[in-house]
Amino acid sequence: MKATTSCYPDFLWTFSTLGCPSLNLDSICALAREYGLRFVEIRATEDRVELPQLFKERFGRPESLSEYLLDQQVSISCLNTSLKLVGNDEDCREEFLKFLPWAEAIGTKTLRVFDGGTVPDGLNDEAYQSALTTFEWWSEERSKNQWSTDIAIETHDCLVSHPALERILKAKPDLNIIWDTHHTWKKSGDSVETSWQKVAKNVCNIHIKDSISVPSAKHPFSYVNLGEGEFPLEDTLQLLKQNNYQSFVSIEWEKMWHPYMPDLQVALTKAKEFNWF
Repeated sequence: MKATTSCYPDFLWTFSTLGCPSLNLDSICALAREYGLRFVEIRATEDRVELPQLFKERFGRPESLSEYLLDQQVSISCLNTSLKLVGNDEDCREEFLKFLPWAEAIGTKTLRVFDGGTVPDGLNDEAYQSALTTFEWWSEERSKNQWSTDIAIETHDCLVSHPALERILKAKPDLNIIWDTHHTWKKSGDSVETSWQKVAKNVCNIHIKDSISVPSAKHPFSYVNLGEGEFPLEDTLQLLKQNNYQSFVSIEWEKMWHPYMPDLQVALTKAKEFNWF
């Protein structure tokens, strides 16, 4: 891959393995290196999302995974779990906790947790109390085990709107947020600029993608290649640059859930042509 001068040299570029769910870790790391990326965001590999079990089968112990990644010269920016801040139960929490030994060993700072709930209801009183209960449980577990890894909440459903974000951040001002720029823009109708004002102090990872207002099998919109849709991608990246953002920006190519999408390499090549990285 020909080297270029990045338009956004301060961003820590990465991609979600939702875009290449069938690849094993060897191939994922090779793909990252091919495009000059030092980080990957792991949601799926070998068509599986139960990552702790897969890691155990492939590496045996967390320290072996850490050694493997050092040899590959690739780091995991975030491990994506299925836990929901709102609406989880004991079984969900037990599955989530299986990620911790692996995250601690490889030095991953955050585990992705969905917000949960629904977009129309937002963070209503019931959802709010559910979220606070989850925060209390996690705080106790983290303190008891002296974990350095923390959770990061993705703006996916109940937290896409500004009133919901304001309410949860008032209760948890130090909350780590994964800002799904497309979802907050598409599902809430709010501008990217307005959303940024709400999340700027808390963002640790940013997801980007693009779409057009044509229904698909699962959504009232369809994902398209980067720069070919209606989402203001360049304006969003320029906004981040102007505000000296210096953390992760992840191309969340959701091919695992939407098979009609082109291969991830198409998106990565387009990003490279734009000189994003």
